[in-house]
Amino acid sequence: MRWSISRSSNVRRSVEFTAEDSLALLSSLLTWVEAKLQKSHPHRRSQAKPSMAAYDRAAELRALDATMSGVHGLVAAGVTHVPRIFRAPDHHHHHEPSSQEPLPPSVPVINLGGADRAAVVAAVRRAAAEWGFFQVTGHGVPPESMAAAVGAVRAFHEADGGEGSEKARLYSREPVKAVKYQCNFDLHQSPVANWRDTLYIRMAPDPPDVDELPETCRNTMFEYAKQVMNLGNTLFELLSEALGLDPSYLTDIDCNQGQILLCHYFPPCPQPELAIGTSRHSDSTFMTILLQDEIGGLQILHEDRWVDVTPTPGAFIVNIGDLLQMISNDAFISVEHRVVVKNIAPRVSIACFFSSHFHPASTRMYGPIKELLSDDNPPLYRETLVRDYVKHYNSIGLDAKNAMSDFRL
Repeated sequence: MRWSISRSSNVRRSVEFTAEDSLALLSSLLTWVEAKLQKSHPHRRSQAKPSMAAYDRAAELRALDATMSGVHGLVAAGVTHVPRIFRAPDHHHHHEPSSQEPLPPSVPVINLGGADRAAVVAAVRRAAAEWGFFQVTGHGVPPESMAAAVGAVRAFHEADGGEGSEKARLYSREPVKAVKYQCNFDLHQSPVANWRDTLYIRMAPDPPDVDELPETCRNTMFEYAKQVMNLGNTLFELLSEALGLDPSYLTDIDCNQGQILLCHYFPPCPQPELAIGTSRHSDSTFMTILLQDEIGGLQILHEDRWVDVTPTPGAFIVNIGDLLQMISNDAFISVEHRVVVKNIAPRVSIACFFSSHFHPASTRMYGPIKELLSDDNPPLYRETLVRDYVKHYNSIGLDAKNAMSDFRL
């Protein structure tokens, strides 16, 4: 494969330049930068917060991109220190409560298979309004399908990269691609790179050809997507009822039209106290259904405190997205969350996002649902096309201000 690094494009065809060359280049570049900084500022090591502007961050990001191997490639190459492009500011780091602090509350767990539907709807309403997050059991997705999906994603991410690999074939930052692999969707916009690689699969409204998916994931992920779509429809019915609407209301307005799977891989980090797996953010879509393995690391911001979402065997995690908060006129909340990294083992998670912006011809405007409005509950947001909101959200990247604030009336 032929690649070169350019200031005008992240990766382009030019001269012989392999992924292995890029890893070596990135390692050399990091060493060179640190040496230059130490020579220019011999007392820098004693400074608590070295300047992030004192080195060519953009060049390091381009070098990482050119490897087409992501964070896993760095770990596989034997990196023992977190490169500066991944070093997160102090406010990202995990807060361990002191022994004097009370234990935080737990994220609600709701059994969807309960016989009393009214009680299930009430539990969903309370969780969506007070937490913005909840776990669900009794959801009907076979455990075998869940385990197979996690295994397939792990197998893809832990496979070798380099010339001729599935990773090289799929590595892209093109928004139109239905299947792609990348390290951080906002790598060149975000102030800090996340310790995470992602396989992106757009499953609806127009599913990809089976050959577009990595061989390790093909049949498994199509079946998994179908199962989670069914679960999503069930949850949209419950959320509609929780708003006092007809059960089909949210699906009738196409909240489930688009389905994207983000298959994340968080390699073990040699210095987890310096990095972040996913920066704090809220989700731009209507709803997310997350499957995580047993490693943990997901935290949500609840009452100004980070709360661990402890993995519950056989459960999915559900969270309200920005768009559902907007159309519910703040009846439901989309809360910030993050992922802290660990050094004990890699973490795998599969986030299924539901939205409707994936159809470019869509002209449906979304704003506060009129049936929910009154003199005492006026609209809090202006109407928008979903694709315009998501474009704005993506333009500011993770770890930025809440994108919803720009749409408030």
